[in-house]
Amino acid sequence: MLDDQHLDDVPEDGDYELDNLTFGPVRQAIAADDAEALHALLEPLHAADIADLVEQLPKEERDGFVRLYGTEFDGEVLSELEEGLREEVVQAMAPDVLAEAVRELETDDVVDLIEDLDDPQAEAVLDALDDDDRVVVEQSLSYPEESAGRLMQRELVVAPDHWNVGQTIDFLRAQDDLPEQFYHVILVDPRMRPTGYVTLGRLMGSAREVPMTDITEDSFRKIPVMQDEGEVAYAFNQYHLISAPVVDADERLVGVITIDDAMAILDEEHEEDILRLAGVAEESSLSDKIVDTTKRRFPWLAVNLVTSILASLVIAQFDEVIAQFVALAVLMPIVASMGGNAGTQSLTVAVRAIATKDLTSANLWRVIRREAAVGLVNGIIFAVVMGIVGVIWFGTPLLGVVIGVAMVVNLVIAGLAGVIIPVVLDRMDIDPALASGAFVTTVTDVVGFFAFLGLAAVMLI
Repeated sequence: MLDDQHLDDVPEDGDYELDNLTFGPVRQAIAADDAEALHALLEPLHAADIADLVEQLPKEERDGFVRLYGTEFDGEVLSELEEGLREEVVQAMAPDVLAEAVRELETDDVVDLIEDLDDPQAEAVLDALDDDDRVVVEQSLSYPEESAGRLMQRELVVAPDHWNVGQTIDFLRAQDDLPEQFYHVILVDPRMRPTGYVTLGRLMGSAREVPMTDITEDSFRKIPVMQDEGEVAYAFNQYHLISAPVVDADERLVGVITIDDAMAILDEEHEEDILRLAGVAEESSLSDKIVDTTKRRFPWLAVNLVTSILASLVIAQFDEVIAQFVALAVLMPIVASMGGNAGTQSLTVAVRAIATKDLTSANLWRVIRREAAVGLVNGIIFAVVMGIVGVIWFGTPLLGVVIGVAMVVNLVIAGLAGVIIPVVLDRMDIDPALASGAFVTTVTDVVGFFAFLGLAAVMLI
């Protein structure tokens, strides 16, 4: 038996990152094949922390972890795992362990688990469910991926909209299968169409004779079952929703979406934007294999190679000028780098604004003018700085003028390109986060080199 070592649930300094006080003993327990010690170490941890720990383990130790953890494996841990690892862990789990793990999950969590698995593994999870739950999960899986139908859960609390508070409370107390967590009692008409909802706080704080319709929330909104999950997450964030009923084409209630699922989608959307801006596949993770990571990154590196060749072709047109003034070769990277950085700054702001629907036709030209003005001001400031540097460094006043003017031109163009390119791509139904970076970099490189070398050819020769 290993020494009894574990972390408190929340470290005193507020840092929730797992450290070697937990990670080290867990690896020791796996190496010693000590299931009892492993259970003792993991017992105080939240499912999300256990998932983080599994993600940090090497492949061979993950297999040992799954085997030793056995029937204690909580379905919530599977829900918290990265998609890339979830399939691997499920494959390593014994069928009876998998069945026990998924049996206690809410239907939306089961759907989220199944949709990323291969058919044999998905069937194994479905087989582990009760007949009623399996039917519900299969119905949810019939909706398109990334739709509200996939995101919703079927466990909800409904009351007729003609009831009062007392009738509703009595009904709730009589039920033995209420969801473990719910935020609203959804009111419906005789045709099962949602007409409003009441928070549990207002329900419990109102007199029994008060009609339920008198204490409904103003935030009530219905989510179409086919709505894109990104739009769902936006609605939750924009209107501060806690939960929202999901309705079919006939406005009938079919499920509910809660804030935890909506915020998970919002987090995924933000993560995808960041990864796409860097030209990295959105499903990438630290646990990916070298071959998989290489395949995902290669296409965008190839695109970058093509754009670099275009910039090099511009430089090649001025080879005689560069041969006469070697200083130009020294200063060229500065102009291109400043333009690239300025373009990336504008691009990042624009892509985020498009995603949050803050950048619209109503304010587009104002934003474009602002970015051009920012580029102009920054360009003038850095033009003065680089002009002085050029004069002091190379002793040629005209060279300072050339690099200064080129800097102004490139920073203005960078600001414009950083906004216009993602907007145009968005209007063409092309993800601006995925494709904008390569175009903006190409524009700033080509314009920067052409402005700098073209001015040098006119003014220095």
